[in-house]
Amino acid sequence: MNGSIRVSAKTVDDAITEAMIQLGVTSDRLEYEVIEKGSSGFLGIGMKQAVIEARRKPEPEPEVVEEEPVAPVEEVREEKEPAEPVKEKVKEEAPVVEKKEEKPAEEQKKARELAEVQPQTVEAVKTFLADTMKAMNMEVEIETSIDEDGALCADLRGEHMGILIGKRGQTLDSLQYLANRVANKHQDGYVRVKLDTENYRARREETLKHLAKNIAHKVKRNRRPVALEPMNPYERRIIHSALQSDPYVTTHSEGEEPYRKVVITLKR
Repeated sequence: MNGSIRVSAKTVDDAITEAMIQLGVTSDRLEYEVIEKGSSGFLGIGMKQAVIEARRKPEPEPEVVEEEPVAPVEEVREEKEPAEPVKEKVKEEAPVVEKKEEKPAEEQKKARELAEVQPQTVEAVKTFLADTMKAMNMEVEIETSIDEDGALCADLRGEHMGILIGKRGQTLDSLQYLANRVANKHQDGYVRVKLDTENYRARREETLKHLAKNIAHKVKRNRRPVALEPMNPYERRIIHSALQSDPYVTTHSEGEEPYRKVVITLKR
């Protein structure tokens, strides 16, 4: 595989997660081949790690968008209005769905003025994280800081962080949720905790922005809606934000948690 990387981890799933992180792609943009499935051995003796060879899928025609004038979008409008009235109704309702998802975050930001993080809260969060990592048999360094918004940030460093991140960051998100619960039991006012490791949050955000624009190109070219993989509310907001100024496409969310996903469609 040209331009490929070889990744090893405890399981194939962990190796895939690590490959996604290293290549900066989501699961739909990853190609991989299993070299070694790995085995747990007997009582941990003779354990073999899983090994995969992975690479990014070829980018689909990056220059197509340059050739997308207003006219093709207008043609889609003429085709869809008489032929697919039901779809047009869904599009009209889309902004409402998106607002339901976006508004709580905006309202919460106004309603929950962050309290000043107290020393005992920092220690409680660090103790919780350290105990959790110990239970997972992981040696992790924990560095805390207060960001410009007043949130408590905890950066975790160590080996095999792909395990801690989990598929699409689900393990890290769950741990962050629990850390927030711990923090808010130790002082008055609202405290927000952000967990990160190996700059995963920033890399994931850039990956999602790239994915959003890439899929938008496909929607413009094929004139058909495209549904992305299920994402959490934070990641869906990144997709919505990345395409909110695009004059040709619109976004809305469909489905129920935890399988709720963003759908990208042509504007009428």
